[in-house]
Amino acid sequence: MSHSTVAGLPLIPSGGIDLGGTKIEARLFGPDLTTVVHRRVPTPTDSFASFLSALADQVRWLEDRSGCGADLPVGIGLPGTIDPDTGACFAANIPISGQSLRASLGERLGRMLPLLNDAQAFTLSEAYGGAAADIDSTVGLIIGTGIGAGFTHRGTAVSGRNGGALEIGHLPIPATAQAKFDLPLWPCGCGGTGCYETYLSARGLERLGRHTGANTDAPALVEQARAQVPAALRAMEIWAALMVELLHLIQLSIDPQMIVLGGGMSQIPDLATRLQHAAGQRQLGQIQKAAIAIARFGDTSGARGAAVLALRSWPERAF
Repeated sequence: MSHSTVAGLPLIPSGGIDLGGTKIEARLFGPDLTTVVHRRVPTPTDSFASFLSALADQVRWLEDRSGCGADLPVGIGLPGTIDPDTGACFAANIPISGQSLRASLGERLGRMLPLLNDAQAFTLSEAYGGAAADIDSTVGLIIGTGIGAGFTHRGTAVSGRNGGALEIGHLPIPATAQAKFDLPLWPCGCGGTGCYETYLSARGLERLGRHTGANTDAPALVEQARAQVPAALRAMEIWAALMVELLHLIQLSIDPQMIVLGGGMSQIPDLATRLQHAAGQRQLGQIQKAAIAIARFGDTSGARGAAVLALRSWPERAF
């Protein structure tokens, strides 16, 4: 049976799963890629076996709720890399490192499901009907508990040799910025020192606050800065300056048409407008700057992008 399509995607139900260190979120989407129902369960971290059981249960829940059974296209986004040769995964916060998650899950379910990096899933979602719809090249930049990024070109998620995304959060800040703001070179969880993630994540902003004398959490610090509290305002000024440096790096190295911002820190009021203006001041010659936008689908983008991937790879089936 043939199905109508939009942007090359069949108009059928689909499922997406967003894996994280604390939750496994399953979302059932209607033919228009809007959420029908969703369910979160805690992420088992004690063993791969318990993790696999919880993940398989979420897939089966989607199959049951959809009424399509194993005919339901389901995709999975995960925080880490997937070796394109062996299928082996690596992730810091979930017990899948060294395991071929796709193969193991396929044995459990009796079918193979597509996997991709969660930042790639986020970016893919925004390229399909999101903030980056009809944009040829897009970087999706997630600014939350960490810094992650993905890249799409003409609606396709582009991965590197290691099956991950753009690990730009683990590049070091410029020496000029470190000297200008007299910043400590904080250690990063990746083993490096002075990585962008240690300054621009939510915890990074809190570190900057302590550096300037504003000892509070990230949301309160943002509010204090809006109220012109000097220490908080200074921390936000440093954070914004480092964000502009990161955007400049993305422009020079990847040169996308658009940068879509997601994650908790993207909800800072008027962030896209402020960064667009500031990035214009940090311009190399007459180079055209990328447009900056806030993600349209917010927290649902990871699961939605996984569903898009599943739809793109799904064979013709009768529903």
